[in-house]
Amino acid sequence: MACRITELVLDCRDPDRLAEFWCAVLGYEVIGHEPDGLELGPPGVRFGDGPPTLILAQTDNPRRGKLPLHIDVSPAGTDQETELARLLALGARRADVGQDGTESWEVLQDPEGNEFCLLRKDVGAA
Repeated sequence: MACRITELVLDCRDPDRLAEFWCAVLGYEVIGHEPDGLELGPPGVRFGDGPPTLILAQTDNPRRGKLPLHIDVSPAGTDQETELARLLALGARRADVGQDGTESWEVLQDPEGNEFCLLRKDVGAA
């Protein structure tokens, strides 16, 4: 037996606001409501059968700055430049973490400042 990653938890101040952003980014929907947050996942996929769900856990003091774990996303059915424009239009912001301009990824922040990266490789349409 082995374990599988089934959930990623992101502390935030406003789960509803971030749910709108991350659902649009990932093509997810809200699949669970808890008193202290929301669970997002792919539509119609049974828990554990698909990619990890994303838990938006409400807290008054979310950690900021570089975390030891962050989310990477890849364009699906498009190129990096087109996807970057879409993410920026959704509310992502560019982040400077000391890049030198030769990286193949773009470092971004979600509307609450959580860093994530947009990778270059198109993984195909869902």
